[in-house]
Amino acid sequence: MTNSSSNSPKPVLHHVASLSTLLGYRGKRGELSIPQRTEKIRRAGFDAFAGRVPAVTHEHVAQSGLIFVTTTDMGGLGVIKPKLKAIKATGSRCVNAQTLDHDTPTKRALEVVRRLMDTAGELGMDVSVEMHRDTCTETPEKMYALAEAYERVEKRPLKITWDFSHPAVVKHISPPYWDRLAERPDLIQYANQFHFRPFNGHHAQIPALGRNGNYTPEFLPWLEFAEQVIACWLKAATPGRELFICPEQIPFGYDLSVFGDRWKDVQAIRQAVEQIWRRQLRKRATGRRESGRTGS
Repeated sequence: MTNSSSNSPKPVLHHVASLSTLLGYRGKRGELSIPQRTEKIRRAGFDAFAGRVPAVTHEHVAQSGLIFVTTTDMGGLGVIKPKLKAIKATGSRCVNAQTLDHDTPTKRALEVVRRLMDTAGELGMDVSVEMHRDTCTETPEKMYALAEAYERVEKRPLKITWDFSHPAVVKHISPPYWDRLAERPDLIQYANQFHFRPFNGHHAQIPALGRNGNYTPEFLPWLEFAEQVIACWLKAATPGRELFICPEQIPFGYDLSVFGDRWKDVQAIRQAVEQIWRRQLRKRATGRRESGRTGS
């Protein structure tokens, strides 16, 4: 299933902010509540927020005025339908599934992912399997083995949530990143969820902004990679097709004590991604106009 905004003549980008980014941020009465966080996200110009059910409820989503993108864990066949039905009840637009464990064989992963995607189809839901640490897709080899096995039996691609920071660190990749991380451009184009956590080859999360408020030197090669990802996706995007990009800067050991303000970082990444998006849309439009010209 592909999300689309049928009235739009162009592909549509939704900027997503994770509720986790704002963990540790406090208001007058302590830790920010979910409604306080979604309001902060909305005011910063994001279109959507990411979180987990049941912490996020239908009421939270309805009151936020934002699109809700769900992250969930899928640990086996028995939890798939109950979890998806609970997520659907919140009004979630799409789902990011972190699936099974790091030592799950591909045969078992395929069994669960097939059931997951079949159930999503039955419920009319948009679900993607995330490339993520400590899951059945934690290395590029495991991710592509699963994707290829799924294609063989289902005769269609597997929808993936791409978080390139994980394979970048596994392989300790030096910039430029594109050639090593874009083994399957077709799967990048088939996806509609990207977790744009800035990374380098040794750190799954790096700060976008230095203490002086300028981009860090390490962020710049990542920005080049982000532009290549967006350009690749747009090559195959039809009018109205939706893309959800979440600039993740979260705690849980990803950030270090010397990092700056995560929330400022996320806003800077969103603004940079928006500039890339607009630039690539202009190139796309120019290319189409030029391809439609006839010689004299």
